[in-house]
Amino acid sequence: MQEQQDPEHCYTLLARDAADQVEAYGPVDGRTVVDVGGGAGYFTAEFRRRGAQAYLFEPDAAELGAAPGPGAVRADGYLLPLADGVADVAFSSNVLEHVDDPVTFISEMVRVTRPGGLIYLSFTNWYSPWGGHEWAPWHYLGADRAVARYRRRTGKAAKHTLGENLFAVHVGPTLRQVRARDDVNVLSARSRYWPFLAEAVPKVPVLREVATWNLLLILRRCA
Repeated sequence: MQEQQDPEHCYTLLARDAADQVEAYGPVDGRTVVDVGGGAGYFTAEFRRRGAQAYLFEPDAAELGAAPGPGAVRADGYLLPLADGVADVAFSSNVLEHVDDPVTFISEMVRVTRPGGLIYLSFTNWYSPWGGHEWAPWHYLGADRAVARYRRRTGKAAKHTLGENLFAVHVGPTLRQVRARDDVNVLSARSRYWPFLAEAVPKVPVLREVATWNLLLILRRCA
């Protein structure tokens, strides 16, 4: 709820939680972590605090800020300037809904991950109560109507525009895409924020498109 008003507090907590989720599969100390689309670098900083060699790849200079931290590179997630298999962990938090071609984005994350390494991928699905981001939950009534309401209420243009920097990505199709791949195994598919029934909800068609809120996938790169 406070993401726009207090991003420092919000993303610091989120980064700690995400790093804990990664470390449930092993410590990151001494590991190479690639943070794809990590914005201002909160996640990168948290992984570094835990001893990882973490690098941030972010395409938007405005998101990086005037003084990006060490290890920050301006680069597109569709074409990362990295060799194959260099990362122990490829990490992406709340980025997939902002890319027009999720399949290519996921493939690039898999490419840069070493065999046996982890891919952490979470996104806000479109029919989540937060699917419209700053103009949610009014996106249920249509994106144009929701954006117009946001402008009337705040007096400023919305940050996100459907079809430009926000896309309708769904739980079911994404699960089918990753499960059909022969280069990864799905270790976990769960609601990122639910404290209970986190793995059960994404298994239920239709219900999962609303109740998952944010889908978290933990994948392991096959040898």
